[in-house]
Amino acid sequence: MPSNADPIRNWFEQGGRAYARFRPEYPPQLAAFLASVAPDNRMAVDVGCGNGQLTQLLASHFDTVVGLDPSADQIANAIPGKRIAYQRAPAEQLPLPDGSASLITAAQAAHWFNLPSFYQEARRAAAPNGVLALISYGVLDLGPVLNERFQKFYRNEIGPYWPPERKLVDTGYATIDFPFEELAAPPFEIRVHWRLSQFLGYLLTWSAVRRVKEAGREEVLLGFANDISSAWGDENTRRPIAWPINMRIGRL
Repeated sequence: MPSNADPIRNWFEQGGRAYARFRPEYPPQLAAFLASVAPDNRMAVDVGCGNGQLTQLLASHFDTVVGLDPSADQIANAIPGKRIAYQRAPAEQLPLPDGSASLITAAQAAHWFNLPSFYQEARRAAAPNGVLALISYGVLDLGPVLNERFQKFYRNEIGPYWPPERKLVDTGYATIDFPFEELAAPPFEIRVHWRLSQFLGYLLTWSAVRRVKEAGREEVLLGFANDISSAWGDENTRRPIAWPINMRIGRL
């Protein structure tokens, strides 16, 4: 992982509005499970919270939920709610009292962290028997009609433009160091039914897509958009899309 002296780029610094509009939502059952393994329901902390997709779900189960993100743009677009407090802060410097957090989560964010520094902070901030959950969702499945063209786009056409950290997401964080007493998790997935515009809007939130545009290779994006539009049919048709959820959960 990079050192604090060599920070990695925050690809989502200017993407809060699109991120909030197009990113898929986690199932409520995920938050219920996380609450069930926490030692109590006093406080949950969502680190790298983005616009608060998981944060708001945790608020149904905890007295207080803190959403933390280093991006002012993400915090400005965060979903408000009772019992939720958002604050701009990096994962490596959690603005939390010692022993205060019953649950610490990082959803689709831990691959951006300096993990040794984050783990040190998580141990400090966690309540006795507190739980740390690193959550990610894998490559989407568009179903039999569209998936082959999508997989070619994802792996071959924009594959070289993914930041190196993306490999950690593709493997479900299976290869990262996770030095905690690990807990088993049931299978979860995100499922949506999206129109074509929603699907393409989601792709615009990808760091690799932004890198393709920055490289002046927009023909790659246009070619895929044309192909998938033709295969999609009526743009208002809602098609099922699924993402597998992967988790590393440990007791601190």
